[in-house]
Amino acid sequence: MDKVCKSAAEALEGVLFDGMTVMAGGFGLCGIPENLIAALKESGVRNLTVISNNAGIDGFGLGTLLETRQIRKMVSSYVGENKLFAQQYLSGELELEFNPQGTLAERIRAGGAGIPAFFTKTGVGTQVANGKEIRVFNGEAYVMELALQADLSIVKAWRGDAEGNLVFRKTGRNFNPMMATAGTVTIAEVEELVPNGQIDPDHVHTPGIFVQKILQGHEYEKRIEQRTVRART
Repeated sequence: MDKVCKSAAEALEGVLFDGMTVMAGGFGLCGIPENLIAALKESGVRNLTVISNNAGIDGFGLGTLLETRQIRKMVSSYVGENKLFAQQYLSGELELEFNPQGTLAERIRAGGAGIPAFFTKTGVGTQVANGKEIRVFNGEAYVMELALQADLSIVKAWRGDAEGNLVFRKTGRNFNPMMATAGTVTIAEVEELVPNGQIDPDHVHTPGIFVQKILQGHEYEKRIEQRTVRART
């Protein structure tokens, strides 16, 4: 099976459909699959449910899909950097399933591991637990959270090979590896695509068995969400 694609558009061909659920890797603007997000926008696919730590910022990352109204629902843990997100949510145009960040990460990990649900203390006694099963273990209350899976996972890695073995770097390792395991189809874009055998097996974070397609990414911007500098003296 040849997994290497020439472009993000080619990688997404035959995979997309309206109303699908997409997991998008990254943390803030670090480690996001920029090329695949741009190709999603160009495809015109609509009514997406997007599972992601955040929704990018206005005009960049997943924020570009909010501009074109391609996202119907977000499942996220942090959305504070996007004014358009707030506007669409408050107007009722965008649905939001809000999660504590650790709970979101574990829901995705559980989905990739085939675990349908788990219990956590996080959120007990708050709105997060509304409508969910509460169970007591050893005298402590826990809330049940359901696992998350997706029709498509789009992830970004620092390095990958033609078999789809992936190596992530620093902050980009936060959500990408677990999302790669939880998609029916996983497509990875990498900063460096190397021949098979050039990645030490001990350095592989995501084995190629989880990845169906891979491509060499281009023109990464390395943006900063909030640039704070010291006042001039």
